[in-house]
Amino acid sequence: MAHIPPPPDFASIEAAAPKTAEQRSRVLALIGNIVFSWSNNESLFIYVLSILLATDEVSAAIVFTTLNTTRARLDLIQRLAKVKIRDPDVAAELDKLIARFNKASRVRNEFNHCLYTVGETGEITHTQTMKLQEVRGHLRWGEMKPMDEMRLKQISKAIADLTKLNRDIWSFLPRLQAACGAKAPARRNGTAGKTDE
Repeated sequence: MAHIPPPPDFASIEAAAPKTAEQRSRVLALIGNIVFSWSNNESLFIYVLSILLATDEVSAAIVFTTLNTTRARLDLIQRLAKVKIRDPDVAAELDKLIARFNKASRVRNEFNHCLYTVGETGEITHTQTMKLQEVRGHLRWGEMKPMDEMRLKQISKAIADLTKLNRDIWSFLPRLQAACGAKAPARRNGTAGKTDE
């Protein structure tokens, strides 16, 4: 028989929740910011793909979105880079940018795919990962981590890293064009993929 935990005392939590609204707002703002920053950085790889394929933004976006995972999109970019980029320094720089994005992705994924635990007064106290872990030969569901000050600083650091990465990708695009001998990809506006702090 499956063990189902008792339901929370929703009425009690809702009555106490106004006292912890500031903590929840801070946590949710950080999570929203990391999702926003990550998504805008991922979208910049459409321009990388546009240069590598020597095509326009819309065509590159069609190819990009037809692949349904970030990993598949970045794999395609890295494979194309091997045959399109003539300058080894530019190729190495692209690999480093992708590695930085992947590092930030791990933090984003952790908060995008987890179960959040709410305390008796409505504060967000823990996350539980949605991954299975094997411990001493037994499968266990989801590592629990506290949503403490150190954890919030980890999210803030990931956001700062994504903001810096965004600027670095923008400055990399002209060097990529030169290394591929491609024309600048046509853009509909000047704000796509831009991350603001």
